[in-house]
Amino acid sequence: MTQEKRGITAEDLYQMRYASDPQLSPDGKTLAYVENQIDESHAYQNHLVLRRLDADEPQPLTAGSRDTFPRWSPDGSKISFVSNRSGKPQIWLIEANGGEARQLTHCKNGVSNPIWSPDGNYIVFSSLLDEGETFADQEGTEEKVNAKAIHVGRMKYKSDDLGFIYEKNKQLAIVHVETGEVTPLSDGPYNHTIGSWSPDGKWLAITANRAEDPDFQHSIDVFLIPSEGGEWKKLTNSKGTFAYPTWSHDGKKLAYIGSESDTQLYAAQKRIWVYDFEKGDYTCITADWDVQVGDSTIGDMRSPGHPNPGAVWTADGRGMYVIASERGNSGIYHVTLDGQVTNVVAGNRNIYGFSLHEKDQTVVAAISDPFTPGDLYQVGLKDGEEKRLTALNKELFAGIELPVPEEMEFVAKDGWKLHGWMLKPVGFEEGKKYPMVLQIHGGPHSMYGNTFFHEFQLLAAKGYAVLYTNPRGSFGYGERFVQACCGDYGGNDYRDLMTAVEYACDHFDFVDEDRLGVAGGSYGGFMTNWIVGKTNRFKAGVTDRSICNWVSFYGVSDIGYYFTAEEIQANPFTNPEKMWQHSPIRLVENIETPLLIMHGEHDYRCPIEQAEQLYVTLKHQGKAPVSFVRFPGASHELSRSGDPRQRVLRLQYTTDWFDSYLVAHQKEKVE
Repeated sequence: MTQEKRGITAEDLYQMRYASDPQLSPDGKTLAYVENQIDESHAYQNHLVLRRLDADEPQPLTAGSRDTFPRWSPDGSKISFVSNRSGKPQIWLIEANGGEARQLTHCKNGVSNPIWSPDGNYIVFSSLLDEGETFADQEGTEEKVNAKAIHVGRMKYKSDDLGFIYEKNKQLAIVHVETGEVTPLSDGPYNHTIGSWSPDGKWLAITANRAEDPDFQHSIDVFLIPSEGGEWKKLTNSKGTFAYPTWSHDGKKLAYIGSESDTQLYAAQKRIWVYDFEKGDYTCITADWDVQVGDSTIGDMRSPGHPNPGAVWTADGRGMYVIASERGNSGIYHVTLDGQVTNVVAGNRNIYGFSLHEKDQTVVAAISDPFTPGDLYQVGLKDGEEKRLTALNKELFAGIELPVPEEMEFVAKDGWKLHGWMLKPVGFEEGKKYPMVLQIHGGPHSMYGNTFFHEFQLLAAKGYAVLYTNPRGSFGYGERFVQACCGDYGGNDYRDLMTAVEYACDHFDFVDEDRLGVAGGSYGGFMTNWIVGKTNRFKAGVTDRSICNWVSFYGVSDIGYYFTAEEIQANPFTNPEKMWQHSPIRLVENIETPLLIMHGEHDYRCPIEQAEQLYVTLKHQGKAPVSFVRFPGASHELSRSGDPRQRVLRLQYTTDWFDSYLVAHQKEKVE
């Protein structure tokens, strides 16, 4: 007898696992990766796992609570990784065949992004250093000082990722693998990011904003640093933002990913650029390919910023493999130097990482889809044959019903083609009417797609149809589409979303038009606020980590003053009227929709004062039911990598709010 399946719950988050950062050994026979889960104390746990590709079962390599970023030594005998087992994240080394790990660095503020030198003698890494600090300052020697006053000298003095950084900057250094001796590579009031070593080990390709005043100049350039010290070489012209520089195997070329634009920082589509050292110049090899390079898919199981391999060169130097995002999917593409593009690992799914062994023509890809939070697959590049290497949620999901999203295409009133998905409720019955929730993604320059979304599946389990779509401003549909919302927030992007609702109500007869809800976070929260200020069509709304006032956002967000200049195309000293015109708080007089406001108290991207303004104004006005939930200690990443207990509470608050106004009210109406 087949056991009846249940819907997913908020608490199932505690049981879910996913794999990330696959790294094939130099001989291509063994895979190292990170397994991510939540432990019994409801804290995150990451540990390293090894699996021989010809074996059936993986073997745990480490048992630390937060072990990440595994990287093989060039000879395959050792694996470096980052662990906080000493307190701060430091570089540790372990033999590939197991044993006790050895701590290599002891930096006061921890380290990140360690990369082996080609000869295996050194590892380059980065660390945040404050004024007066050096790489010689060790963890555990710092004195706790409660400052009575802190003098702020620059505008970029806080970060949603790092908190209040004040005068700290990300600097680079090299550590000797055997002696532990550390040699600094960079200094000054600039942030530097590691790229890769040249094949001969003489140079490091890095990216940095070393403008005279980084507060006003936001370009990120590619530099070459001599590994033994000496004069730096700047390869780009300070007219764009570039990342992930990678060398061709013969050392004659360097690829990097980014964009050149005088006006667009966030909405410029990322492309592949190649610097030719013999010619002394660089070109964009994907100028004619109107696709976003990189994974732009948004979900709620992993935070943005998963380790990106960049452009992975073929051995002959004629092309490279990259991840790119297109129409709700992210896949692996082969791109030649003359711009020919082939999708080599495709499908309706989200590829968020990969490792290549070209000799064996094998890729191991980290993949998510609407039923998979994140597992690893081995893919043959010659025949496309796939072998699933992990199934981390097989047992948990065996008893859970996960509805299949239905793809939909429709047309905006001005003729623009739009794209989205409908998720039916768990236990769907023909002829029955269901409440529907419109979900709106953040960014706005990201995209919904074929990835796992716990919140959507939870709403479906609670009896809701879930509509999610990519309005103008989303990645995945070309550069004109992604830039179309700039200067027009609340314009055609709003109309796209309302068109999606109209299409869903007209084409899905199970949608109850009298029981519609709307929800979103970040930009999606802004748009939720805007929608309930424009229409009373929705019976309940949930706004999460939102923006309501662009005038104040300009000065309080960690990216406010330059994000607003690009996205709203306004500032307080030349056209504050435009900022106010796009601010949802301007529409509060119209709001009658019951609204739940949720916000993290340590959100520096969209600071909590945005929620406070909206809550007090709505409460004072007294026209609409409003509730305010604050999450102490939570950053802007609350829904993706925040405290697991807060993530569960947030989901419970969301479903309870919709139940109160879309389900309970309907029952009262029937009775």
